[in-house]
Amino acid sequence: MSRTTAKADRIYEVPPTAGLPLAWSDLLPSGRPLERHLAGFVGAEEIQIECSASSALVIALTALKHGSDRQQVVIPAYTCPLVAQAVLQAGLQPVACDTRAGHFDFCADALRACCNENTLAVVPTHLAGRLADMTTITAIAKQAGAYVVEDAAQALGALYRSQPAGSLGDIGVYSLGVGKGLTIYGGGALIARTPELRERLLAASKTLTTCQPGREARRILELLGYAALYRPLTLPLVYGVPLRRLLQQGRLLEAAGDLHPASIPMHRVSRWRKTVGAKALKRMSWFMALTTVQALRRKARLQRIAGITVLEDAPGDMGTWPCLLVLMPTQQARDKALQTLWPAGLGVGRMFIHALPDYDGLAAGLGNANTPNARDFAARSLTISNSHWLKDHDFERICGILEQAI
Repeated sequence: MSRTTAKADRIYEVPPTAGLPLAWSDLLPSGRPLERHLAGFVGAEEIQIECSASSALVIALTALKHGSDRQQVVIPAYTCPLVAQAVLQAGLQPVACDTRAGHFDFCADALRACCNENTLAVVPTHLAGRLADMTTITAIAKQAGAYVVEDAAQALGALYRSQPAGSLGDIGVYSLGVGKGLTIYGGGALIARTPELRERLLAASKTLTTCQPGREARRILELLGYAALYRPLTLPLVYGVPLRRLLQQGRLLEAAGDLHPASIPMHRVSRWRKTVGAKALKRMSWFMALTTVQALRRKARLQRIAGITVLEDAPGDMGTWPCLLVLMPTQQARDKALQTLWPAGLGVGRMFIHALPDYDGLAAGLGNANTPNARDFAARSLTISNSHWLKDHDFERICGILEQAI
């Protein structure tokens, strides 16, 4: 899909994912530090707050490479392009590993082939609240003598076989960005398995991050804007109109949020933003329960459509549901559905436009990676918001359009 003329036909807009709305009481300046509350939420002894999940990943990889001669970091070929960018910014070599067929997770055989004596770390990624196979991945990484940095940016609050997502690797990374559930409008968090690793993370953060009052002031204003405008009646103005303009111009990377600055910002987060997150976190378990009930009901409806696959939890897992990740039978069917749905204000879109080797800014750094499964996943996948603002009759409209496209 390169151009579209479809327009939203309702007075409200559905966000692409189910983010936790803020209450005005969250903005009061007093409160306990976010670190203590969030550590308890994910079952960690300590947690470290950074300005984004991507900056947290840069810090994690920088901490791990200290004193090591290993230079390669294995990442899934279908993931956020900021993951590859973080590896490069840490002065390391990203290795794009193909995914298993019809999924975003590593292909186990491909992962074994990618890991060697030069592998510093493996970075499994959980996407849309669905979880990677951490048991297999950690076993392969351990055999190669590599660390595991678990990218749980989109899985805060999820459980992998009763253990918190993010806690299975040597280091775990979470996002507090918009649309991930809990947000402080740009934020990330780090946990580590051992005290020694936690010390290394803190040391790396002190070296790499600085106080940047101008950038933090902007984030504060954006967080205030989120509190005021993250509402179905105001989202058309701040999200829907710009999105439809980008789609009309064929600027799909920007429409999907895939266009990023050349350098990942590295700055410190103000105490006030942390207190906002700590107060909102008190509602997070309730919010997750609400969205899970809705997602399971809607997943069952989608699964009745012949030809599509809805990614779901593996046995023993309990993921989160910011959106439903759907795989269409062909790229043509996916593009036909998106031609109508993406600009319609119904919260339907794409997660990432390309497999990593197909982004212009990353191709040189990744080399000639052979990733057919990741490319196929990028070509056939779409996302459906799990926001409670998406009404049942509009969700049924989405299902009808998917059926027609197939």
